Amino acid sequence: MPSSEPIVVRVAVAKPLRQLFDYSLPLDLSAPTPGARVRVPFGSTDRVGVCIECGDTSDTGKALKPILAVIDAAPLLPPPLLELIRWAADYYHHPLGEVVFAALPAWLREGRPLADLYDRRYRVLDADLGRVGRAQRQRALLEHLLGNGAADAAALVASGFDARLLRALEARGSIEAVATLPTRPATPREAPLALNSEQRDACEAIRAVLDRFEPLLLHGVTGSGKTEVYLNAIDAVLTAGKQALVLVPEIALTPQTVQRFRARFGAAEVYHSGLPERERAQTWEACRTGRASVLIGTRSAVFVPFPSLGIIVVDEEHDGSFKQQEGFRYSARDLAVLRARDARVPIVLGTATPALETLQNVRTGRYRSLELPRRTGSAAPPRLEIIDVRGLTLTEGLSPALLRAARAHLEAGNQTLFFINRRGYAPSFICTACGWAATCSRCEVRFTLHRFPPALRCHHCGADEPVPSACPNCTREALRALGFGTQRTAHALAAEFPDVPIVRIDRDTTRTEAKLTAHLDVIARGEPAILVGTQMLAKGHHFPRVTLVAILNADLGFASADFRAPEHTAQLIEQVAGRAGRADRPGEVLIQSFDPAHPLLTALVEHGYRGFADAELPQREAAGLPPFRSLALLRAEGPTIEAALACIATLTASIEATRGVEVWGPAPAPMVRRADRMRAQAVVIAPDRRKLARALERIVAAGAAAPRRTRWSLDVDPYDMV
Repeated sequence: MPSSEPIVVRVAVAKPLRQLFDYSLPLDLSAPTPGARVRVPFGSTDRVGVCIECGDTSDTGKALKPILAVIDAAPLLPPPLLELIRWAADYYHHPLGEVVFAALPAWLREGRPLADLYDRRYRVLDADLGRVGRAQRQRALLEHLLGNGAADAAALVASGFDARLLRALEARGSIEAVATLPTRPATPREAPLALNSEQRDACEAIRAVLDRFEPLLLHGVTGSGKTEVYLNAIDAVLTAGKQALVLVPEIALTPQTVQRFRARFGAAEVYHSGLPERERAQTWEACRTGRASVLIGTRSAVFVPFPSLGIIVVDEEHDGSFKQQEGFRYSARDLAVLRARDARVPIVLGTATPALETLQNVRTGRYRSLELPRRTGSAAPPRLEIIDVRGLTLTEGLSPALLRAARAHLEAGNQTLFFINRRGYAPSFICTACGWAATCSRCEVRFTLHRFPPALRCHHCGADEPVPSACPNCTREALRALGFGTQRTAHALAAEFPDVPIVRIDRDTTRTEAKLTAHLDVIARGEPAILVGTQMLAKGHHFPRVTLVAILNADLGFASADFRAPEHTAQLIEQVAGRAGRADRPGEVLIQSFDPAHPLLTALVEHGYRGFADAELPQREAAGLPPFRSLALLRAEGPTIEAALACIATLTASIEATRGVEVWGPAPAPMVRRADRMRAQAVVIAPDRRKLARALERIVAAGAAAPRRTRWSLDVDPYDMV
């Protein structure tokens, strides 16, 4: 019923404004529930907003405009999820309206009614064929529905039944139209795999805490059967009538993961940005209403509502894809832990290479570690070896020892994998006569040369130019490609092994799921083949015939100015090394290095990822870096570097006297120019999260005084510093 008392509705809108907006509730409208969408006047137009709370007073001191419509009778964002969203907005210091709308699929952000997600499907209400008498077409339609089950109008029309028949039978009471969400055919179920003792112990540990919150690190070497542990735990959750959320880092991983889950449970839904928007919203609604029991999704799936959540799994928890890098810069992994806490359910963080923050949480007792130290079946861990390439003559970046090893593995009927974390042909294109280098004018970084198809392309802003045949500066034909990318490596290997299929997997070759599947099908045939790719090959794939993994540019990450780069590099090496020897054939991993004695590289090769972590964590602690202190990155960009630096200085001046908080900067960003904007940054670091939060609140308050021609942003717990 409409309220007779004046009500103030506080609304969040999708604008970069750090405030809620108060509206009055007209007497002819029922009060919206927090978490429901409303339509409100905003400036000279109207917008979709989300009700955050209702009250009886407003602090604006102005006459309030009335809301125009209440779109949802019930909240789309239930109270626990709305509280998590408000917490995230506070923690990441981002406008609440943008956070709220980031939690909704685009279909619902536009204000479309939930009913539009449902299909009208006709089903038989009265199966008495005698009631239709001699109406043969009506009888035929009833028989069709009885024989084939419920169907929508379009399917029935396609089968030869027109809309008049539907209306006639509906009026007679023989059929009825029911609003339903689309369902996919059930997949035949497969029996669980046999577990080894470590897997059984892990499953029992997870099942023992299904009634409470506990963060569990499932620390298993590559090929140790972590997915089977997930499946076993989720099976118990579904038996109890609850739902499961599984987060995976990238869309490219979802097809094989979904196939495995559907084979076990008969059904599993998918949620990621690559889906059509209506389909994505239908999946969201199926989870919200409890119709979907298992959801496999990427980063944004952490905000999907569930009425009876029973477990959260974060696969490859260390992966940087869980950190949003633009706009609302949140960590889906960290929010998943908080969501599990609020729902009082366990969260399983699975990986072979835990983030150092996660390992530190284990060491301090905040998380519990479940170990899977060996591969399943007869697979043995691969043998790692460093190839010292100092002073060697390389063939397009490939050492003689590496080529000999590849030839031996291919002649034995196996497959090989060459990992180089750079796409394109070469990262530089220069003139050897005058020193000219092809450079993106918008970013002041060197273009990457692509040969197939030919182009000079900026991997930062997306700009591209044709490849010149002569130097634009001196007109001489002395142009040369420097460095190596996946295209060049694949081209060189094709020349060395002309009779062996080359499969290149990077963002250029696998922009769609269909293309990725086609590449994987070539590998799955099991014939000798060479895989060349970027970090897309390092995550989750099972290549049983790959026995040699070659890592070509391992030194880059260990020499980076980013303090997190060695960790990310070690994780990549360990993950891609895990693709070797996953079946009954022994695996070998060869790492080319110009710095073979680097202590972190040798620790990784000789003692595995745990040895690397044991060497790196003390260095982080001595330097006062995460996970031992809390950190945020303050970025600014403007038309000039002076404007960007001045913006940083204005913002950080507000925390100069804050005890225990340090500001490193302002300074030009590692890549100063990007997309025609000049960039600067500063690091804000504090002994704990509370002190950091208070300092960042002051920066946000000072943001109103920032120069108008500049833009600034905060990145709390940044994944990288560049």
